[in-house]
Amino acid sequence: MLTFDQELLLWLEDEPPSVRAADVERIHDISAEFARGFDRLAEIGPAVTVFGSARTPADHPSYRLMRETAATLGRAGYAVITGGGFGLMEAANRGARDAGATSVGCNIEIPREQRFNDYLDIALRFRHFFARKVMFVRYACAFVIGPGGFGTLDELFEALTLIQTATIRHFPVVLVGESEWDGMLDWLRARALPEGRIDAADLAGIQVASDPDEVVSIVSAALARQRAYAAQQARRRA
Repeated sequence: MLTFDQELLLWLEDEPPSVRAADVERIHDISAEFARGFDRLAEIGPAVTVFGSARTPADHPSYRLMRETAATLGRAGYAVITGGGFGLMEAANRGARDAGATSVGCNIEIPREQRFNDYLDIALRFRHFFARKVMFVRYACAFVIGPGGFGTLDELFEALTLIQTATIRHFPVVLVGESEWDGMLDWLRARALPEGRIDAADLAGIQVASDPDEVVSIVSAALARQRAYAAQQARRRA
């Protein structure tokens, strides 16, 4: 059985009227996803979105580090938002629960790895990736990213694109586990930067940390800048 996204993206040379009619219904479903997410997350306070592999086992060092990092963020007053699944997402939600912080999971309907983990206070299920992605950005003041696969890298580079285009400002992207990211960062510095595909300022938006307290320090400094920027914009609009 196809998921909603699979149906939406299925190419048909001769699209029947029933498909076009279904697309009208889909618009209402998308609106409902946004409304549900906005309603449930509006009061969670300062939050950090955490990404990482759904396939990392609980006895892996990355799992333990992400759990400790999320707990440290929780004790500092941050809610934790993840994709709601297993692996490093579970580790982050579990760490938030350890600290008594709000633990949020924004799950997605896909053929596998889509079940909720057991450490969520707020569990939201989405049928459309883009609606879910908005929640990750709108309700967070930072991204903390552990080792992962294509999905994790997608979120990483999407965040960097939003920063590069000034769609979001003073928004840190913190890569957890220094040795995990050396190859990617070396390639960006050695190839993409000299060729002019990115600027040095673009790379400055990426920070790497292996110590949970350092992660919290980066996030808290960025949140202070975000609040100052928001206040400045409010004064200009007044």
